[in-house]
Amino acid sequence: MSDRHPMTGNEMSGTAQGGLERHAYDVIVIGAGGSGLRAAIAAHEAGAKVGIVCKSLLGKAHTVMAEGGIAAAMGNRWPEDNWEVHFRDTMRGGKMLNNWRMAQLHAQEAPERVLELEDWGALFDRTEDGLISQRDFGGHKYARLAHVGDRTGLEMIRTLQQRTVQLGIDVFMECTVTDLLRADGAIAGAFGYWRETGRFVVFEAPAIVLATGGIGKSYKVTSNSWEYTGDGHALALRAGASLINMEFVQFHPTGMVWPPSVKGLLVTESVRGDGGILKNSEGKRFMFDYIPEFFKAETADTVEEADRWYDDKKNNRRPPELLPRDEVARAINSEIKAGRGSEHGGIYLDIASRRSPEFIRKRLPSMYHQFKELADVDITAEPMEIGPTCHYVMGGIEVDPDTELSAVRGLYAVGECSGGMHGSNRLGGNSLSDLLVFGRRAGEAAASYADGLGASRPAVAEADVQAASRAALAPFESEGGENPYTIQADLQQSMNDLVGIIRTAAELESSLAEIERFKERAAHMSVEGHRQYNPGWHLALDLKNMLLVSEAIAKAALARQESRGGHTRDDFPATDPEWGTKNLVVNLNAAGDGVDLAEKPLPVMPDELKRFFE
Repeated sequence: MSDRHPMTGNEMSGTAQGGLERHAYDVIVIGAGGSGLRAAIAAHEAGAKVGIVCKSLLGKAHTVMAEGGIAAAMGNRWPEDNWEVHFRDTMRGGKMLNNWRMAQLHAQEAPERVLELEDWGALFDRTEDGLISQRDFGGHKYARLAHVGDRTGLEMIRTLQQRTVQLGIDVFMECTVTDLLRADGAIAGAFGYWRETGRFVVFEAPAIVLATGGIGKSYKVTSNSWEYTGDGHALALRAGASLINMEFVQFHPTGMVWPPSVKGLLVTESVRGDGGILKNSEGKRFMFDYIPEFFKAETADTVEEADRWYDDKKNNRRPPELLPRDEVARAINSEIKAGRGSEHGGIYLDIASRRSPEFIRKRLPSMYHQFKELADVDITAEPMEIGPTCHYVMGGIEVDPDTELSAVRGLYAVGECSGGMHGSNRLGGNSLSDLLVFGRRAGEAAASYADGLGASRPAVAEADVQAASRAALAPFESEGGENPYTIQADLQQSMNDLVGIIRTAAELESSLAEIERFKERAAHMSVEGHRQYNPGWHLALDLKNMLLVSEAIAKAALARQESRGGHTRDDFPATDPEWGTKNLVVNLNAAGDGVDLAEKPLPVMPDELKRFFE
């Protein structure tokens, strides 16, 4: 396994050449979360020579934050569950804006991918009769999340990482890719640098799988870690690919707002799945006031069934706290805006009064220990103060549903940096099964493409390597400019205030004007010191990606004049059927410094699938 390459000799200045490291592979996977590892395993098993490049350490992927489970219609708790019901739930959760083929493949293949993970050593919780246990989650008709306590993502990464190492796949850790290199419009390789030494590295490969995750670090309050700066989104745009559905950003309903030591940290939906309820400052359980008529009509065959669906006082199957995330986040936001929020600007999530301390410690061990140790909050004895936090972007690189190929030959995308699967809103648990299903498909497709090229592979042009090198060193050339941290802090505040959970045209127009000003400031930002581990330089390069992706989100949000899923317009509160027939597609503009928008009709669902919605 490749690791960081320590420097020899003197510290490398911004202008020092420092040599150029080169590696050749059939397939390079950028990102080592669930989707990246699954893609790498699939490509390796298909016979390709595979390398994984990750910005952080192996195992430090955001997938470990996924606590609740993997959504798959295995029927272990509810035998009547099947892929058709899962498909219907996914489409309804995404307000029918999903790519139907992706939703279909996902629902059909998820159970097999879960069993495969178990074959590789994942240790799932069990039912009384020894089957993989499945829990309730928002928007799913049946309990279908295969889980490992509240550490499911961690167990997934552990299993995939162990498999990756066992297969002998090369991993380049703490290495950031800054440019994709092309020849005649097709992928030829990638250019990056070692974070520790600043030394440049070129990966020659005809197939690249982007698995870089999300965009959360563009926002002030987020559950995402430092790596989530929209790298894959921006790399793909600059290489000629399109982004789709960028207006749809999911604000997870329950991130901690207090104490400061855990601000933004996610409280898994499992807390609500296992009986936790939401209360306002008056002590009222308010979610019963926010059950949309759409769900009453659309998720039940009769009014009686609808009442049972939501009223846990009758049969404890589907409390209103388990509505889809966008509905719950909007309800919480409404309570806070109406002055019924908690002391620190959130609301209360209470499981302590509903379950015994023993039950909570057994079912939610990570939640209990995390908040006890980090914040001295005992969730078995007191409610948590929570509120919406930027969590996930439904938008991403537009791909072919069967192969995950983008508009650029040789460039594939999976996981959160790809778009289409989740429509306007992602159901909890669908992200982990998404990683497995499409990670495998992308890896196999990338390996097949590379193999089919034979000896006639696109070659990396030295002029492109030199251009990528100059672009990476540009922040060292500017003197007396602004610190990148100041610009990022201002961008995060602006996105939080103007492109948040509730949006208006005036605020979105202001945000776009501010982004233009941030771009001007970023053009003159400067970094001090040398190229050895220099976080200011790293942020300066990440900031280019954050600004591009933030513009894509704000422009698409301004254009979509309706409310749907993770996109709520205060000035267009209704869901407009006209907007339900098309996606917004984002491309790099002619100048290469911003984005253009276009409308694209939704792919037509075949009649045999339409019948599920009649």
